[in-house]
Amino acid sequence: MSAADQIFAMLKESSQSGAPLYLQLRKSIEEAVNRGLIGPGDALPSERDIASKADISRVTVRKAVQDLVKGGILVQRHGSGTFVAPRMERVEQSLSRLTSFTEDMARRGMVVRSAWLDRGLYAPSPDEMMVLGLSSNELVARVARLRIANDTPLAIERAALSASVLPDPEAIGTSLYA
Repeated sequence: MSAADQIFAMLKESSQSGAPLYLQLRKSIEEAVNRGLIGPGDALPSERDIASKADISRVTVRKAVQDLVKGGILVQRHGSGTFVAPRMERVEQSLSRLTSFTEDMARRGMVVRSAWLDRGLYAPSPDEMMVLGLSSNELVARVARLRIANDTPLAIERAALSASVLPDPEAIGTSLYA
């Protein structure tokens, strides 16, 4: 039995639940991924094929697939189709002991790097004026960088500081805190 057939079998089993069809389909696909019936990089059948075999609308299929893409379980490649996303190790950090991203990833044996997305001086937003205690004629230094471990993007780090604390955002090397 193909992976697609197993997904449809799970969908038929869950059809008794009374849950919306897109949730039933989403759960069936997610279970197939979690059980290893379809693995990272495997292609899903087309929306049209799923809709036809499951006797549901393409809109329903699209909603289920979009939810799984948002959840990081599937990836869509324009012109190629929908695929099971590569498995990602979940990275969690205890708040009882704060460490830098670089320290934390190094402790896990990962190679870390960053890519600057933005750094500069700007007029502060109303929220920044309130939180940082700035007036409208002062500047705020904003920095944003993509944090990468083992060549996998993990997070976008954003910070806003008073320009009196960070007058030259371009001068930041590897650490904002050094």
